Amino acid sequence: MTERVRAVSCNTPNIEAQSHRTRLLHTIGNGVITGAADDDPSAIGTYASAGAKYGLGFLWIAPVVLPMMYLVVYLSAKLGRVYGKGMFAAIRDRYPPWILYPIMLGACIGNIIEAAANLGGVGAALNLLVPVPVPWIVVGVAVLVLAFQFFGSYALLRTIFRWLTLAMFAYVAAAILARPNLLQVLRGTLIPHIAFSVDFLSIIVACIGTSLSAYIYTWQSNQEVEDQIAEGRRKLSQRKGASDEELRRTRRDVMIGMLFSNVILYFIILSTGATLHAAGHTDIDSAAQAAASLQPLAGPAAKLLFALGVVGVGILAVPVMTTGAAYDLVQSFGHETSLNTRPSQAKFFYGTIAVVTVLAVALNFLGFNPMRALVWSGIVQGFSVPPLLFIMMLMTNDRRMMGERTNSRVTNILGWTTNAVTLLATLCLIATWFL
Repeated sequence: MTERVRAVSCNTPNIEAQSHRTRLLHTIGNGVITGAADDDPSAIGTYASAGAKYGLGFLWIAPVVLPMMYLVVYLSAKLGRVYGKGMFAAIRDRYPPWILYPIMLGACIGNIIEAAANLGGVGAALNLLVPVPVPWIVVGVAVLVLAFQFFGSYALLRTIFRWLTLAMFAYVAAAILARPNLLQVLRGTLIPHIAFSVDFLSIIVACIGTSLSAYIYTWQSNQEVEDQIAEGRRKLSQRKGASDEELRRTRRDVMIGMLFSNVILYFIILSTGATLHAAGHTDIDSAAQAAASLQPLAGPAAKLLFALGVVGVGILAVPVMTTGAAYDLVQSFGHETSLNTRPSQAKFFYGTIAVVTVLAVALNFLGFNPMRALVWSGIVQGFSVPPLLFIMMLMTNDRRMMGERTNSRVTNILGWTTNAVTLLATLCLIATWFL
């Protein structure tokens, strides 16, 4: 008996270490999923356009937007973790309908357009590899995504998403194949070059908009809630509040995800700047066009890697956007939402996911190419960042919502600075339109 007790005692540290490793991998996985979804095909198209048009001199944008990316996603994650509800459920509790519904409508429309552009991006990228008409590829991808959402569990979706994030490393490989000049890379990364022109400010606002996209806020806040529900905390009273350890995990989760997203952003600009810009190919309309243009400059492997990256992250990002729109709409009307429930138990929620997906597919059959509007979609996202971030700052500083977990002084300084920078960028762009 004594030997058995001793054996159990000896194994306890191993069990605890294994549990700690499991929690760490879970945290890293969630953060990387959010980061990868932020680099969706529409974002890839925007970054590729920036790299092609301005070359390696635009690399400085990556370190500049990193703290902003961390800040906005951390605030949304903290809101979900401490308040126990997703973002639009929290806005509904705190603000009147005349504030809630316009924001919700704008977010849903933005998600539908983004999902349509991403489906189109996946279709165009796959079309480079498989001779099937793009619209039918779009339908096939949409059906596949819906099947996983309706018939797979939340745990299965999370596992699939983690594997799909590996596709993002294709851009690192594509940049290496481009063989950029290291001195020019260092100069472009460390020394910002700014031109006060409509084109340049448009791409700046577009990059900020795609890096700080609104669908990421709602996704991250709701994933904090989903994780708590998966742990058994189904009642709001069980989810309210957060320990120091939970908030430390959240900060680490967000930092890992945003660092991953930012590195990929950097390598997309690097790969296109070192090849397309250097060869005079400065006008890129889509991520698929960037992939096709890479082949004669960096070889067929670069084209294949770039295209596979678009496909992998697109299949990851589309359900994030369609589910995000469903979260926003359903929560705004006061209904419960959770991917931990089955479709038969949450018909309104899953029905909204299906409708949003169908609308996104339909936009690809209307005779226009949504990929051509990628940069403008990023600009629209950029214009939506200041008001959304303003509301998030108010909510995360509200003791009625956050209790003792209101923002620290450092978070507030970074938050209000980010709010001012994003607002200034959009105002400068508006000024250039009139001047």
